[in-house]
Order: sequence, then C-alpha cells, then structure tokens
Amino acid sequence: MKKVRSTKSKLPMLIIGAIVTLFLIFQTYAVMSTNKSESQLYKVVRSEGDFEIRFYPAVVMATITSTVKTYKELGNSGFRKLANYIFGGNQEKKQIGMTSPVHMNITDSLSSMSFVMPASYTKENLPLPNDPTVKIDRTSDEYVAAIKFAGFASEKDIKFYTEKLKNALIEKGIPYSGHFRFLGYNPPYQLLGRKNEIIICINWNEKR
Repeated sequence: MKKVRSTKSKLPMLIIGAIVTLFLIFQTYAVMSTNKSESQLYKVVRSEGDFEIRFYPAVVMATITSTVKTYKELGNSGFRKLANYIFGGNQEKKQIGMTSPVHMNITDSLSSMSFVMPASYTKENLPLPNDPTVKIDRTSDEYVAAIKFAGFASEKDIKFYTEKLKNALIEKGIPYSGHFRFLGYNPPYQLLGRKNEIIICINWNEKR
C-alpha cells in the first residue's frame, strides 16, 4: 500500500514535468523557426548607444490599410488578410514564405500593416491577391533610426520606446521625418526570445 501511495503522490509532479518539457520544446522550436525565416536586409551604418542608424534597400511589400487607431486592432484585422494572401489566397494559389519583421504604422488619418515579400520576388512576378484590399508595392531606399526592445509589445511599450527614440534623435541633432513605425519579429504563440523595434526615417549622409 505504501508503494501505491508513493506512486500516486508523484504522478502530479510527473504530469507537470511533462507539460513543462513539452512547453519548452515547443518554444525552442518557435524560436528556431523564427531565426530560420528570411529577414528584411539592412546595413548598420552607426551604433548610437540605445539606437542604430540603418540603411534599408528597397523591398516589395504586401500592405493593407485601415482606420483603426491601436496596434492591437491593426494586428487582429491586418494579419489575417495578409496571412491569407501568402498562404494561397492569390490568383496562382501560391504559398509565399513568411518573413520578418511585420511593419505597422499608425497615423491620425490612416494606419497600415505590411509583410515584407521574400527577396526572390519582384512586384511584377508576385501573384495578385484575391483580396483587393491587399496592395503590392515597392518601397524606396531609406535610412532609419531603430531602437530595440524585448517581450510582448503593448501600446504602452510602443509609446515609451517611440518617445525614447524621438528624444535620443533630438539630443543627437539627427533630423527625422514621417511617422514612427513598429516592427514585430515574432508570431503571437512565441513566448521566449521576442524582439520588437521602433523605426523612423531620417535625413542621413554616410559621410557624416
């Protein structure tokens, strides 16, 4: 009888241990999958303590626009439409690889969410979206200032790091233009190793 009770008392701990192990395996796989996915290319021009100056060459993006005013609302509505496009919701029913980061931009008049298309695609050879609200465009080359932060990005976090980057640019005397944009690098189910960034277009001369 003592042996039976001992086995029963250990069972909950064994179950908890198995759940934790499965969770860690899944999260490790999620991190590895994110690290293996294609990322938007850029060159670090200068490191300035809390932020970087980067050069981003032109890329092709799939974009949706919206009138929502929060990143949560934009993510909920926009991600579904863009994911549908790359997972076969296009005129060729073609699967397009997921890349990182996801670009999000909220302004007073219009908000947007964009997926960067894999480098092997051009605007001309991408399949047309079935959803007419998904637009395919090529960006221009740009210099940006970028600041990083970890974890799940809340509206409060995004506002905090936007202000931090803004103040740092003012302190350094670096002129900027346009709107601050949020870059998210991880799927919502990834809990470990999350990476986020805020970027803003700047006027930059590499001879500076």
